[in-house]
Amino acid sequence: MERTNRSKSIAGRKNHLGQGMTEYIIIVALVAIGAIAVYNFFGHTVQNQMAAVANGLAGQSGAATAAEAAATTSGTSASTQARTAYGLNDFANQTGNH
Repeated sequence: MERTNRSKSIAGRKNHLGQGMTEYIIIVALVAIGAIAVYNFFGHTVQNQMAAVANGLAGQSGAATAAEAAATTSGTSASTQARTAYGLNDFANQTGNH
């Protein structure tokens, strides 16, 4: 009788461990999706800022200033796109299925 109770408690622990792992995987997936979305909006901004830093360190102030201006433009564009509301109608218009 005691053996049966132990096997039930071990099985219960395994279920809890599996549940925790599933929750962890879901959270990691949501964070990854969020990171991809942020990178899609602000990827060019970060790339241009890194170019400005690299050019500044290399002593090329003109190229650094141009890269900084491009980063500002990309950031403004990304902010505008992020604030735009999209719906299924926009999807249909982009795919050509009216």
